[in-house]
Amino acid sequence: MTKLGQELKEEIMRAIDLSKELTDEELLDMIDHTLQLRCREKYLGIRERLQLRRDIFNSIRRLDILQELVEDTEITEIMINGASRIFIEKAGRIEEWDRQFESERKLFDIIQQIVSGANRVINETSPIVDARLYDGSRVNIVLPPISLIGPVVTIRKFPEKPMTMEQLIAYGSISGEAAEFLKGLVAAGYNIFISGGTGAGKTTFLNALSGYIPADERVITIEDSAELQITSIPNLVRLEVRNANVEGKNAVTIRELIKSSLRMRPDRIIVGEVRDDAAIDMLQGLNTGHSGLSTGHANSAGDMLSRLETMVMLGADIPALAVRRQIASALDLIIHLGRLRDHSRRVLEITEVLDCVDGEIELNPIYVFREEGEETGGKVIGSLKRTGSSLIRVNKMVRAGGRRRETDAREEG
Repeated sequence: MTKLGQELKEEIMRAIDLSKELTDEELLDMIDHTLQLRCREKYLGIRERLQLRRDIFNSIRRLDILQELVEDTEITEIMINGASRIFIEKAGRIEEWDRQFESERKLFDIIQQIVSGANRVINETSPIVDARLYDGSRVNIVLPPISLIGPVVTIRKFPEKPMTMEQLIAYGSISGEAAEFLKGLVAAGYNIFISGGTGAGKTTFLNALSGYIPADERVITIEDSAELQITSIPNLVRLEVRNANVEGKNAVTIRELIKSSLRMRPDRIIVGEVRDDAAIDMLQGLNTGHSGLSTGHANSAGDMLSRLETMVMLGADIPALAVRRQIASALDLIIHLGRLRDHSRRVLEITEVLDCVDGEIELNPIYVFREEGEETGGKVIGSLKRTGSSLIRVNKMVRAGGRRRETDAREEG
């Protein structure tokens, strides 16, 4: 904020009656009145007045200079490295923003505003927290002394309206043929796991895939920080973990929510992301007759299986072979996403999970991304291609209403 803006803000703050609840409209009236008085002393152009009005209001009631970035629909990521360095991601490219917070204290005040709005706590004792903004954007915060450069805030923004599978097809993220293939599997209740690296679009794809869930099902979503935007299911229950209080008590974990969800008569359980020993309960839920969807970080479909095995063994002393058999029994399909060098997000692999044979889980790749070249400017040319393999586990497809015979299912994949 400019020096003039800071002076006007301080003047307005002194005039506010703290004993009364001030509405946004009343605050804007005060800002307008103050600007009008200042214009008698110094000429202010219309554009400058509007900018000052917005900056002062955002500083008092919103997220200060961040509000402009949050409202910009073209920005997908906001990265704050201390009060003086802010980076943004637009169209897959990262650039430094030309504005900064007036002080580290102001940034800390905004952080407290964010975490209190999400019913979370952050301080030197608990310097790391995940939260979300009022619009659903995901926020990760790390404070000193863990961070050596001051408060670090990373905000992952999501579109106002969830991305549909039709849009992903139009963007080239997946082929129409592969999307139709997945549509049948989701409708039939196949257990599907979406893997990929950070920023690969796992949550976006999970939202789009959920559009294929039959509208008459009861769906339970379980998330660390609520991000999913499922709008097509009337009978939807959304659950979110609760962090421990300042005394380290009353936490509600992903594991507890998964166990509780099994008593809610779910047709389908969606776990936003599996990142720890909650993998045990997720697999057990999928192995007890419930259909499910989930996501996780991995470099490939095969690597996702290894990570799941590791996460399970971190939380329970179970032989590796038993864990692999549980995974093979629970999961039907892995969809692996990736971010290419041109910053585009693509489905790179759709692989069927088969049985555990001789101690190893067998995989049946059905679709694989094939790169075919590069356009001028660096855009990658390629598409998702059939491998020639057909779906082997067709029992769920056959049971999903008897509309297709098993032989037809094998031929169509």
